[in-house]
Amino acid sequence: MVGYPQRVQLRHLIPAAVAVLSLTACGGPASTPTPVPATPSTTPSASTSATPTASATPTPTVPVSDSLKAIKVTGAPLSQPKVDFKAPFAIDKTRVEVLKAGTGLKASANGFVTVHYYGVDGRTGKLFDESYSRKSPITFPLDQVIAGFKLGLTDQREGSRVLIAMPGKDGYDATGGRADAGIAVGDTLIFVVDVISVSVNQPSGKVVPAPSGAPSVTGGAADKPVVTIPSGAAPSAMLAANLIDGTGATVAKDDVIRVRYVGYSWKTGKLIDDQFATPSDGKLSSTIPGWQSGLVGKKVGSRVLLVLPPNSGYPQGSNNPPVEAGDTVVYVVDLLFAYAQPKA
Repeated sequence: MVGYPQRVQLRHLIPAAVAVLSLTACGGPASTPTPVPATPSTTPSASTSATPTASATPTPTVPVSDSLKAIKVTGAPLSQPKVDFKAPFAIDKTRVEVLKAGTGLKASANGFVTVHYYGVDGRTGKLFDESYSRKSPITFPLDQVIAGFKLGLTDQREGSRVLIAMPGKDGYDATGGRADAGIAVGDTLIFVVDVISVSVNQPSGKVVPAPSGAPSVTGGAADKPVVTIPSGAAPSAMLAANLIDGTGATVAKDDVIRVRYVGYSWKTGKLIDDQFATPSDGKLSSTIPGWQSGLVGKKVGSRVLLVLPPNSGYPQGSNNPPVEAGDTVVYVVDLLFAYAQPKA
């Protein structure tokens, strides 16, 4: 058996009833054989994973509006907004107004978003949940939240502030309202949302040639990259170079990341680690040293070439992936998402 810790796999991001994201086993090159436990965090009130509660009293008949003109929002983006309207208020269907247009990547219907949000009940005019006072944004997959939230945030860009009003059928009607939050069946919900970051399905941006002497990489942004190792001795210095320059959020050392990747042995030129078909997720700080140093500062949407000498990868070798002691490992990593996991 090889003495150096084997790869502990990065983990999928899966919504849970008691956490925004709950991590379970998947793939990735980790620095320790022991998985890092998931850190529970607060579920956004928009999550459909919340436990159903006893039905609140149905909403009395309220005139239904076909416009958001009666709702006034003040306050700077990324700070807690003030929402003014005359209650009771009801909307005919989920309607969206972009209060401040961002210029970043677009949120996809099947992707992840990190947001701050402020939620008010249209019937009572009362705040029922918000994230600003916790000083920690919320991260979740759009296909796991109430319909109005998904409709309102799909295709919104990073940096945007968005006003969303949704009727009860797109909110909590299906769960009998949310009596714990004072939300009755039929209540219109009003949200102000700051879109901080979004995930991507594949790299996008300017294509950058590999540095001279580095392994060559072929394949388009949607394709699994194929690496060709050059002849000659492996370099003694680590290399971390973009092959595609993404434009999304910048990866920080303590972030959870979502990636697709392949790994090759310099010695044999063979593919030894293939985690491209299904995205992998986990804490960057739990990966091998070359990932920790090479991916920090890179942007979501990038494709990154990592050439890792033994001291940056597997100095004593590894069983999984199969790496001989002293071998250099070459990774191509597609950065699909990054977010700061809330502290317990």
